[in-house]
Amino acid sequence: MRVSLRILTLLVALLAALPSMLHAQTAEEKARIAEQRRIVEQLEKEVEASEKALSAIKKDKSTAQQRVRNITRQINSRNQLLTRTEREIGSIERNITLNDSLIRKTDAEITTERERYAEMVREAHRNYKQNNYITYLLASESFTDVARRIANIRAMAVLRSERLHRIDSLATALNEQQEQLSQRRHSLDSVRGKAQAQRKKLQGDVRSAEQAMKQLTSREQKALREQMENEERLDAAIDALRRLTKGNTEGASFSRSTSNLNLPVVGGRVKEYKGNMAVVTGVKGAAVRSIYDGKVVEVRRNRISGKYDVFVAHGEYITSYAGLDNVTVAKDAKVAKNGTIGVIGASVNLTSMQTEYRIVFGIYSPNPKETMRAADCFKK
Repeated sequence: MRVSLRILTLLVALLAALPSMLHAQTAEEKARIAEQRRIVEQLEKEVEASEKALSAIKKDKSTAQQRVRNITRQINSRNQLLTRTEREIGSIERNITLNDSLIRKTDAEITTERERYAEMVREAHRNYKQNNYITYLLASESFTDVARRIANIRAMAVLRSERLHRIDSLATALNEQQEQLSQRRHSLDSVRGKAQAQRKKLQGDVRSAEQAMKQLTSREQKALREQMENEERLDAAIDALRRLTKGNTEGASFSRSTSNLNLPVVGGRVKEYKGNMAVVTGVKGAAVRSIYDGKVVEVRRNRISGKYDVFVAHGEYITSYAGLDNVTVAKDAKVAKNGTIGVIGASVNLTSMQTEYRIVFGIYSPNPKETMRAADCFKK
């Protein structure tokens, strides 16, 4: 009787903690999904605003050059929205998998607890019919032993009641989990529908951009590319950031002769070098990493492209990573060599009007008059 009492007490204690354990497992995933939804809603508003602006431009019969510029920016915004929506789909799918696992686990726990409770009831009935409780009490060696045995019998009755209560709690938790699963599956269908609609609109944007680009002469197309690239240049920001690198010791071993480093995009390749800058392409979702130890001196969202730019100081040298879809570091954070700072973003190739995944890497000396060459940094 005493051994059974200890075992049952332990089981009840574990069972009492189960609902909170299940809740803790899902709370973190719910928070991630909520954050993804917030970002997606923000991007949806931006895309809606760009669609209205583009519609106004069409009514004003503006030049083809201006239409190309605005359609290109809209494509960039829609690509970001689509990427975030796909990320939200992934979060919901993981939540559904977790929720489904919890349902199976809770259902198995309910079955086990019902079987154990039934056995306790059967045992209590047998003891009652056979007067085993009376025999158990009459076998006492003293009045103290009688009191202890009566307490054990009462404790068994309490444990039966507790187990029945836990079964009810598990059944309630199971119903809640099944309701959440139904809601998440409905949400998944809705988000997938939005993603499909965005893909169709993106295809329409690309066709519109191609048509508008064809209306430009070769000279106009070249001028437009240069103008849009200049708008995204980071040089103006570097002058202000140089002041923040004074006395920085993180990554201070970096110098103008440092070379043989990995590219800032995992699995990436250099599309072209432009002096101190390099356009590095990669696959969708590729990680962007710091080429050297350092300290993040700025993270900002580019007002032209809508993507993110990260600036890292290596001693008093600065490297810039422009065109990230997502960032995983904050200002003043320390980063290790090859440490991840974000995810590559989608951009429009102005020659083909097709989407490619790339960042623009830049490197700057603490001396504004000294020019660095990005091509000297990486493994040949």
